[in-house]
Parts: sequence; structure tokens; C-alpha cells
Amino acid sequence: MTGAAIGGGLVVAWWFLPRQYPNPLTPARGEHVLGAWLKIAEDGVVSVAVPQLEMGQGITTLIPQIVAEELGADWRQIAVEPAAAAPAYPNTPLAKRWISLWDPATAGLAEGVDDMLAERFARSNAFTATADGTSLAAYEQPAREAAAAARAMLAMEAADRWGASWEECEVYQGLVRLGDKSATFGELAAGAAEQSPPDPPPLRPELADETPRAGASDADAGPSASFPRIDLPSKVDGSYRFAGDVRLPGMVFAAIRHGPNNGSELTGFNVDGAKGIGGVVGAVKTKRWLAVAATTWWSAERALTAMEPQFKTQFPVSSEDIAARLDTLLTAGDSFKTHETGFGEEAMARVDMARRYEIEPFHASPVETASAAARIADGRLELWIATQAPEQTRAAAAKAVGLGIEDVALYPMAAGGSFDARLEHEHAVEVAHIAKELDRPVNLTWSRREEMLRSRPYAPVYTLFGAQLAAEGQPEGAGAIDALKIRAATPPSTHEFGRRLFGNLTPWAAIRETSGMKDELAMEGMVPPYALPSVTVRHIPVETGYPAGRVRGNAYVAGTFAIESFIDEVAAQSGREPLSYRMSMLGSDVRLAACLQRAASLAEWDGGRDQSGQGLACLRIGDGQTGGRIACVATARPGEGGLRVSRLTAVVDIGRIINLDIARQQIEGGLLFGLGIALGSPLAMRGGLPESFEYADLNLPKIGDCPEIVVDFIPSANGTGEAGADPGELGVGVVSPAIANALFSATGLRLRRLPLLSGGL
Repeated sequence: MTGAAIGGGLVVAWWFLPRQYPNPLTPARGEHVLGAWLKIAEDGVVSVAVPQLEMGQGITTLIPQIVAEELGADWRQIAVEPAAAAPAYPNTPLAKRWISLWDPATAGLAEGVDDMLAERFARSNAFTATADGTSLAAYEQPAREAAAAARAMLAMEAADRWGASWEECEVYQGLVRLGDKSATFGELAAGAAEQSPPDPPPLRPELADETPRAGASDADAGPSASFPRIDLPSKVDGSYRFAGDVRLPGMVFAAIRHGPNNGSELTGFNVDGAKGIGGVVGAVKTKRWLAVAATTWWSAERALTAMEPQFKTQFPVSSEDIAARLDTLLTAGDSFKTHETGFGEEAMARVDMARRYEIEPFHASPVETASAAARIADGRLELWIATQAPEQTRAAAAKAVGLGIEDVALYPMAAGGSFDARLEHEHAVEVAHIAKELDRPVNLTWSRREEMLRSRPYAPVYTLFGAQLAAEGQPEGAGAIDALKIRAATPPSTHEFGRRLFGNLTPWAAIRETSGMKDELAMEGMVPPYALPSVTVRHIPVETGYPAGRVRGNAYVAGTFAIESFIDEVAAQSGREPLSYRMSMLGSDVRLAACLQRAASLAEWDGGRDQSGQGLACLRIGDGQTGGRIACVATARPGEGGLRVSRLTAVVDIGRIINLDIARQQIEGGLLFGLGIALGSPLAMRGGLPESFEYADLNLPKIGDCPEIVVDFIPSANGTGEAGADPGELGVGVVSPAIANALFSATGLRLRRLPLLSGGL
């Protein structure tokens, strides 16, 4: 089945979609659409659709690379086109993982949800969210199949011209060849678009073997290691465009003031305060915020300051209040069992060792603050914004201005960092409302103060670990954990986030609606990677009165810090060496064992004793067969200004690697993000407001604070066929316990709170 020609191109049949879904790609003049993933222009340029947000993780290189390799294109002819949210690009793995968020009635049933139900939701709701490291799991295979189909169509067109069989043709380096004949993609594109692709698409079998694997060096990893990032040159020269760079005729620039994050209301402002400030165009107020628009953003910001908006909040919370609630409920609060392995709770007859660990809230803190541009004309809203959940953002903006979702066009922009902050869409609602009230295009940018004030930090977690240990003389050795019970007091933060994302509730309404709920996703990081006879994890839901959100690493930051600190403490009390102690408990997880052994070898691990200043930690995301593994050895000592980390050695197994350079960048970036959580300043609240609005006061690592970082990838024990795991989250969670364990090795001092220096040294 073929469609009508549009702009010089021919839209081909919907090979991999039900007939009711239209092709989301629109060709420009001289372009031809070959499926939902790529267009080929008559000059040979291949434009690849990317339905995920580029926020520094390199997805606008990874998906085009997958297409280029399978298609046989020359990398120099590849271009990127941000794809609009559409049924063609369902993120089915994330929909399955988040089923309890979009369908609260299924809370706790994610393991039993079939792929068909998740795909139905993702397609019907154009759910293309970028989160939880699901990009490759969701999109590698569809992109590869689309490229294979397009390659076959190019070969078919060439074969028709040459009177040959298409299977005889070779496609590589942007050419279709047969003997001494050749044709470029551009020459064949128009005719190829009319061909019917084979079903199933003819995937290149050699790619499964030639894609670089863990353990490959830069020199021998194959061609994929040398694929340069598409976004890098424009980011270096400053021409890369973000939402704050959008300029439209007649555009004005808006600044905004919010009250405290938990249900505050605007009570008043000085109407005359902005008089005399040039360029002010108008002000817009709602129940929750006040915005001013001007010909420059700085004029708008100055006007807001002069107008002195006042807010009230019914229940202003402070850090001391939140800590008191967590402290009280940790031991006395009602709990829900979220995870149980082995013999369960009944296996624990006594508690031989108990420890408590506290994790304070931490921010995403992207360098780029929330920004968006909007224009309303002829009953239609256009929105330029960086968002991890475009269709949910589009729906929220439509509702804010009284339009149907079909009357909103969202143009995806890249994010200057996100770390899950751009899963929130509050600024999309605001800019749409301002554009409607002022009846002109608006670019809204939050100041750093507003970003600090309105961001949703990851919720605090207080944990209590109790272990029953084997006695000396037992076969498993002294200190072996026979039973482990974990209690964690924290808000049901993922359900709260889900109500905001899918239910479009205000933060305060989401808190009220999810109060007291069991949250399994918030607890997943609390499940140890070790094969212990009995593990029980219980969640104690706590209402802190302050909105919580998602931040890179999420539940694995708190969980890994507590687990790996506790394991080290048990080893020390039992006189066991930390590495061999961990190895003895890994069971059949040879992949994590290999990571630990290799990390110890690279770091010249000496047992972590005698004030060596070395600490060890490991993390597994996924089950015993799939997912990623990482082991990290940190070298740290007390130094000037607190704690000095001099070296981080990490060894990673993520299965099949698409781009070795990007994988390494993601691990290194995650390690540094985790370093910021470990050594940064805690988020202190007073009267519903942060005690500081300054970015510098977060005490994030500067260049001079960054340690030497060694990252190595090792071959997966599961072989070459396993889909690659996402490396973006692994480094974040493993750093804090490695540093805490290193500090204990250096000084004998055990820190059980994150950030590590929140209580001083």
C-alpha cells in the first residue's frame, strides 16, 4: 500500500503499524519517506527520526548510528530529526514498567503485565517518554528493522533498473552496488519509496557479532567506537539550539515568581513597582504565580523583583519537621512488604546486627533552567520545549488554555541536562497561559531561584537494616548473612510523580491522593544483588508535606548506599575482607563477580584495611540474567575542606555496546553525578523554602574536585546476543558507598548519612 506524494516524496505503506496510524514523518521538497524512521533526500542526506529527548546522553547519535549501520549509509550523510510523539514510536518497556503510574488500579502487578497491554497503552497515548534507561530497549530493534526494510527497498529499485535480483545487490557506504554498477541513495530514493519491503525485514546478521562488546578497547572495538557524536560540533561552537534560543516575530521574554512548593498561593504584589523599568509589556497572574513579560528577560526579572510578590502557604515545612516524621515512623510506622526472597521474614529468629542509614533529598540541578516558548494563533498552540514526556506535556498545555490536544503542536527541543527534571511539565502550562493572556509569542525562562524553588528533589529515605548472622564454624563462614530485613521510611514518591505526569494533578493534590500508598518502584533499589537465604524489604510511606520527584539514579542511590555500607560493616565486624566477603554471596551472578574482580585488579585493591583509603561497592540494575552491573573502588581521605576523592576505578558489564565512547561518557558522567550527591550540600528547607537559592551552595564538584577516573568494560557472560543495558544510571548509585567505605578504611570513621559531609568530619 502506498500513499500520495507530498512535497516531492512518496509516503510508503505502513509496514509495521496498524492501518489507523498515520506516518508521523513529513518530507520536505526533494525528500522521500521510507517508513517511520527515516527520509532520504535526492542529495543523499538520510534524516533519522529520534523519538527520545537528547539531554546529553547521546541518543541523537545512538539511534542514527543503529540506522546507518543497518542501512549501509555513510556516517557523513546522516542527519537527525527530532520526532514528534506518535503511535509509531511506543516506549513499551517503560509503559510496562510504569503501569502502576498510568493505571493505579494495577499497582503491584507490573511483573504480570504482558507486552501487548503495555504496547496498546503506549501506542494509543503516543507514550514516547525518555526515562529509566529504556531508549535502546524500546527503539533499537524497530529502528534497525526500519533501516533493513529501507535498505531492501533501495536494493529493489536498483535491481529493477539493472534487471537483476535485489538480493544480489550490496549496500554500503551510501551506495548500492552490483558488479561494476553503482547508484547513490539519492538517485534511488524516489523509486525506492514506491517499493514494498520484504516481511520480515532482512537484518544484517553480521551486526550482532561486529557491534563492539564490553572489554573492547578504543583501538579494537570496531567501527562503532569511532562514530562521533552528531551534536558535539554545534555544542562546542555555540550554534546548538535549546528552547531558550527560540526567536519568533513579536516575541517577548517572561520571568516568573512562584511561592513555596507545597500548595502556596499568591496573596499580593506591588502593581506600581515596575514603573520606570523599560521594555515591560505586561504581567500575568494566577492563583499560584506571577509572571512579567518584557522585551528582554532581564527587564522582566527586574520588574518582578520590584513588584515584590507575596505568597502564603498553609503548611510550610522545614527540614527538621521532615526528619522528625521519618525518624518517628521508621521504627513505629505501619509498613508494606514490597520484596521478599528466599525463606522470607519467618527465617529471621534474631537480630545480630542492626544499622540505620539516612539519605537526605537531592536535586537534579541541571545547568539549563526550565525554559519554553509558546505561540497561540488561529486557535492553535505551538510549543517549543525540552520534555522527557512530550505527549503528557502537550496534554497539560492544551488543558491549561482550553484547547483540544489535537490543536497543540509540540516541537521537541534538546535539554541542557535534565537528570529527570524534564519529566515535569509545570513550565509548559505556564508559558501557554502567558502566551494566551498576552496574545503574542512568549519565551519563558525560570531563574535559578525558581528552578531551586520549584524542582522536585528525590525524596529522603531513612532505612533500618537488621541481619541474622551465621556463627563461626558454619560452612558459609563467620558473618555470613542468614536473613536480612530492611525497613525504609520514604514518601510514595513514584506514585506522586505519576499522578502529576499522567493525572495532571498539582503537586499538593498528588501528595494528598497518594498518601499512605505502598510504592514498589521507590523500594527497588533496596533489594541486594546478593544470593542471601532470606531478604525482606518493607516500605513505610511517609507524608513529608513537600513534593518529591525523580532524579538520575533514583531508588538505586539510596538503596545502594545503605546496602553496600551495611555489607562493609558486617564484613568489618566479622573480620572478613570486603571483596571476598561479597564474592562469597554472589551465587550464580558471574557477571557481577567478574566486575568486582576486575575493578579490584585495576585499582590494586589491598583489602581496604590498614588505612589504605580504598573502599569497594557494587550495583546490579536488573535481575540475575539481564540488566547492567558495575563495581567501583574509590580512593579517598580527609583533606582540606573535608573529604578528597583522588581516584574512582569502575568496571562495567552492560552487555552489547552500541557506541563505546558514549557508554564511557555515561559511566563517567554518572560517577561525577554520584560524587555530587555524596559530597554536596544537603537540601535544607525552612518555612517551605530552600535556605539557599544559589547554585554554588549545592557544592557540586568543580573541575579541580574531580578525581582520576578509570572505566573499563568487560565481556558479558551472557554472550553477544544480549541487548545492551543502559549505562546512564549505573555510575550514580555506586559512588556514595564506595567513598563511605574508603573513608572508613582511611580513618575508622563510619558515615551513615548522605550527603556524607552533612554532619561534618
